[in-house]
Amino acid sequence: MLDIADELHRWVEQGRDFAVATVVATHGSAPRQPGAALAVDGAGTAIGSVSGGCVEGAVYELCQEALRTGRPVLERFGYSDEDAFAVGLTCGGVIDILVEPIPAAAAHPAGGGPAAREPADRTAGTLATGLAAAAAGEPAALARVVRGPDGFLGRALLVRPDGSHTGTLGGHPGLDRTALAEARALLDAGRTATVALGTGTDDAPQGGGAQPAGSRCGTTIELLVESSVPAPRMIVFGAIDFAAALVKVGKFLNYHVTVCDARPVFATRGRFPDADEIVVDWPHRYLDSQELDARAVLCVLTHDAKFDVPLLERALRLPVAYVGAMGSRRTHLDRQRRLREVGLSELELNRLRSPIGLDLGARTPEETALSIAAEIVANRRGGTGTPLTGAHTPIHHDTARRVGRIGSVA
Repeated sequence: MLDIADELHRWVEQGRDFAVATVVATHGSAPRQPGAALAVDGAGTAIGSVSGGCVEGAVYELCQEALRTGRPVLERFGYSDEDAFAVGLTCGGVIDILVEPIPAAAAHPAGGGPAAREPADRTAGTLATGLAAAAAGEPAALARVVRGPDGFLGRALLVRPDGSHTGTLGGHPGLDRTALAEARALLDAGRTATVALGTGTDDAPQGGGAQPAGSRCGTTIELLVESSVPAPRMIVFGAIDFAAALVKVGKFLNYHVTVCDARPVFATRGRFPDADEIVVDWPHRYLDSQELDARAVLCVLTHDAKFDVPLLERALRLPVAYVGAMGSRRTHLDRQRRLREVGLSELELNRLRSPIGLDLGARTPEETALSIAAEIVANRRGGTGTPLTGAHTPIHHDTARRVGRIGSVA
């Protein structure tokens, strides 16, 4: 749902009634991942997508029904060989979709504290608060019940990095505590995932310890936790024409893109109008000043040893997602030699993607930028970079660990 937070927050501010359908789990091949959403307002306006077109019509009707009834519903869509005209996914996968109404009156209550409001109204208010946070670019995680006891479906808890939260899942107080801890962990990693809480037993643990929160409800509870975090960083070093094309592709992939070059005559807004930031500084010195997370990608296009070596010496020791450097194979071998001389290990050198990009036969700056972006996406999603035609590898890769979580996305 948070992937369309900007539009939905505007609907809340405009006082519209609307319903949101969110993908909460996927099985097999599926076109959209958990967190993808479609919303329909009272006038029938629709935004977003949950399936790329396969089941949009049926989900649209579910949203309209939720607006009429005021009740959430969980629906599964799959593929039926027996009925070629049945509503389902032509790709053969299965998706579970949670549909929730968000009436304007509940999103903007006239009065009364959260504890005094009905559960459905509290949930709508929590969802509206989550949309506002995501639209403002504030880090937060929204946890919603997607399976559990009667009356729990759709209940929401909004969690912030400092542990403060809005809303409640209800039930035993330990349920909120456990959900808060899981949501904070996923928020720290910038991930969206489905989490199972509880064991489904009412037996107290040996030794008198704290009881698992979910078991107090007599069943396992599953939550969809959506993380809203600032856009991942892409830093492009070297203000050349290839960099200008890469900036455009980086923005298309929703990166926060910075261009850094020590030469002020080249690092200008006129040359890079699409960049979020333009920095005139020595690349290694700028990198030293930044705090980067594990989603950051670093693209070294300077193609000059006096810039490349001190920059890569630092970059290859950072816990970032991707480090690539432009240059010929001869340049790459010379660069490796220089980096060994300054003390980099073979393990650190093996992290370097050089020559940068996948083999697309690229010639122009735009084609080269596409090649680099393709390698970044393949690295992020666990792809091989080989043609899908005739291949027997999965179309959609799941690179996340599956311990206690299903349907996760990076």
